[in-house]
Amino acid sequence: MRTNYCGKIDTKYLDQTVTLFGWVNKRRDLGGVVFIDLRDREGIVQVVVDPDTASAFETASSVRSEFCLSVAGIVRARPSAQVNKDMSTGAIEILAKEVTIINKAPALPLDWNQENSEEQRLKYRYLDLRRPLMTNRLIFRSKVTSIVRRFLEDNDFLDIETPILTKATPEGARDYLVPSRTHKGEFFALPQSPQLFKQLLMMSGMDKYYQIVKCFRDEDLRADRQPEFTQIDIETSFLDAGGVMEITERLVKELFQKLLKVDLGNFPHMSFAEAMRRFGSDKPDLRNPLELTDVASALTHIEFKVFSGPANDANGRVAAICVPGGASLSRKQIDQYGSFVGVYGAKGLAWIKVNELAKGLEGLQSPILKFLDAVAIDAILSATKAEDGDILLFGAGDYTTVTEALGALRIKLGEDLSLLQGQWKPLWVVDFPMFEEADGRLHALHHPFTAPSDSSIEKLSNNPKEALSNAYDMVLNGVELGGGSVRIHTMEMQAKVFELLGIESEEAQEKFGFLLEALKYGTPPHAGLAFGLDRLVMLMVGADSIRDVMAFPKTNTAACPLTGAPGRANPQQLKELSIATLIDPSKDAGSE
Repeated sequence: MRTNYCGKIDTKYLDQTVTLFGWVNKRRDLGGVVFIDLRDREGIVQVVVDPDTASAFETASSVRSEFCLSVAGIVRARPSAQVNKDMSTGAIEILAKEVTIINKAPALPLDWNQENSEEQRLKYRYLDLRRPLMTNRLIFRSKVTSIVRRFLEDNDFLDIETPILTKATPEGARDYLVPSRTHKGEFFALPQSPQLFKQLLMMSGMDKYYQIVKCFRDEDLRADRQPEFTQIDIETSFLDAGGVMEITERLVKELFQKLLKVDLGNFPHMSFAEAMRRFGSDKPDLRNPLELTDVASALTHIEFKVFSGPANDANGRVAAICVPGGASLSRKQIDQYGSFVGVYGAKGLAWIKVNELAKGLEGLQSPILKFLDAVAIDAILSATKAEDGDILLFGAGDYTTVTEALGALRIKLGEDLSLLQGQWKPLWVVDFPMFEEADGRLHALHHPFTAPSDSSIEKLSNNPKEALSNAYDMVLNGVELGGGSVRIHTMEMQAKVFELLGIESEEAQEKFGFLLEALKYGTPPHAGLAFGLDRLVMLMVGADSIRDVMAFPKTNTAACPLTGAPGRANPQQLKELSIATLIDPSKDAGSE
């Protein structure tokens, strides 16, 4: 059988006989000599078949793209003029002695040389994955998981599996439910994460745990989300937040050093409040030099209510982004950015072009200048450090809307105007709020098992809205690679957090009784972090979507074109599960 991979043959194999297996990447018939580019997962090698080997030549003359072949031949050096320095095998070729067709292939439903729709690529994923780009991404992903496992095992972590069929956990998305045949009318839930089980493992004395695990969330999808995704789950006992951050930072730095030859350096720390104030995001891309500058203090006295209203409101915000060279933006472009922030609830986008500071008011251009006095204008220009040729873009309104709208605009401007600087900019975002308020009640910003930074139950009870959590997110280039926290390890604190979240004791006992019971028995302090493996690999290989680093992903409607999943269950299956559906099984699914 096979002696070598196609892509791993080089000059050290000269004059050796090899047997290769792979697919025809390209066939060329040049003056009676047939050239076949044979491809396997490791790369491409050139095979030469000449008429002297009649049987092999006849076979080679009949092959087409994506035929599966075996080739036996001798490795020889290419003529110096034909060396291809862009290929790892470009200095050699295989002089074929035998060519065997293992399987033929008809005309492909995918075009190797043109863009195919994502629906086509996913329907014929087994063909799409043969493309070197996709093959290499899956190989890279495998290398990532291999390094992760070695690193964690070298640091005394145990690889322990946790259940897939379990109870619902509060992770902020809908659960996928699995009906039980033996417990009629009852359901398992697929885990959104192994959160409670990894905490129970710490209570079990496992000390250091990791798992590369599938997680499931029934939520609206986008480029970096899938209904099933892979998480690198890490949990430790007797380590504080700093200890978890130190070891996981070392892990990511090792991945980048070994696989990309990149030194990420030390990761700076930034509070959630600072990140939102300066960048309008809790996962800021530090390659983008644009920042949000608060200018409300310069506008409290003016009569222009659009600015002075939120400037004088404790829950309002007036902020500006100074865009270097932005004075060249056309009115049409500015209006388009105004429409863009409107998606985030902003009512408009005020602007001032700074054409020439030395000319004072005459050097500025804006329809809002007539509403501002010299004091306000000078204060704004000073705060934003505006220079000739810049433009100031303003947001005014309630704090959350302005922050989100300008934060999104900052990202778009950075991309549109090619402002990003540097290749990799990591950081830790810390000091998150413990809770967020919505619908008149408190909700856990991360999850309800996150410990507050101040361990005093009394302080948490007296001022929960101002409480900070002992949580931390690792961010790289505007992508949250992973998030974690110190966990609550006393029953009293956990009960108090449930109370503040409006979870009555009866509900808490029903959903989390096993956790509350376990907390009674000498629970150690513990903390952890979970990385999104798909996001990490997506970022490292430069893909646009996590679907491009997963072998068999779903579409953005959570469907699988390859297998046709999800599908209808037959009536007998539903009967066994004691389930009735509201969908008439006799009707076509697309007609509902």
